Amino acid sequence: MTDLTAWIGRTREQSDLVTPRLCAEFRATFAPHLAPAMDQTVPPALHWCLAPETPPADALGPDGHAAKGGFLPPVPLPRRMWAGGQIETFSELRIGDSVTRSETVRDVALKDGRSGQLCFVTVEHVVETGRGVAIRERQDIVYREAADAQTGRNSDGERDAASAYAQVWSVPATPTLLFRYSAMTFNGHRFHYDQPYATRVEGYADLVVHGPMQATLLMNLAATMLRHVPRIFRYRGLSPMTANQVFRVCGRMSEAGYEGVTLDETGRVCMRAWAEGETMVRPSTSS
Repeated sequence: MTDLTAWIGRTREQSDLVTPRLCAEFRATFAPHLAPAMDQTVPPALHWCLAPETPPADALGPDGHAAKGGFLPPVPLPRRMWAGGQIETFSELRIGDSVTRSETVRDVALKDGRSGQLCFVTVEHVVETGRGVAIRERQDIVYREAADAQTGRNSDGERDAASAYAQVWSVPATPTLLFRYSAMTFNGHRFHYDQPYATRVEGYADLVVHGPMQATLLMNLAATMLRHVPRIFRYRGLSPMTANQVFRVCGRMSEAGYEGVTLDETGRVCMRAWAEGETMVRPSTSS
């Protein structure tokens, strides 16, 4: 663990451009399940498609991700997933923006869970344009032990009903949808496109739907219901969502703001999200 915590504070920076082509691909992938965008602004959560990590083929691990021990610590657990995070939006991205994303490892923590040992790695992302800081994000990555026969196949988990929500989007989780999102984000994780690997090696019932894809849909539903991009958007993964089913993206308003879930066909909650309805503000110079 001492060796892993040595990665805390490690940074890297990458740049990209918000192109009309990327925006067209994003809309073609997610429409009609996107929030309305004004003028040249882009839909919420498109920033996850910008400045992706681009390791060469000989620098990949067996799961298709970049081999561990570079920017992220060499966690001795084989399975990696997004556990959740928080997005704070100060200004919307626009077509033509030159974007710089700075990443910093903020924490590494080992924990014991119901499925065995876990390691959580927290990464902070700051997305800047020529107008200043646009997005500040905390991303929580979880590493797990090797799969067994029940990984991703267990029917247990939190349940909810789509009928309890004011607005529901039905989204077919086709292999094509997963492939398109993997291509836009340059995500090589094999369990999104390699079904034998997903089922036989990582133990899931089918291909796995991306965590950020679910969060993208939940954030767009939040922006649709709030009628503006939320200043604070939080999300937490609860259960894996698998492909070849129609899943539901559900949202409702409460006194605290927006609450959302993604549900698989059995009603199992795969991700929960919350958003504050306050308008966006500029970050202070000290932040």
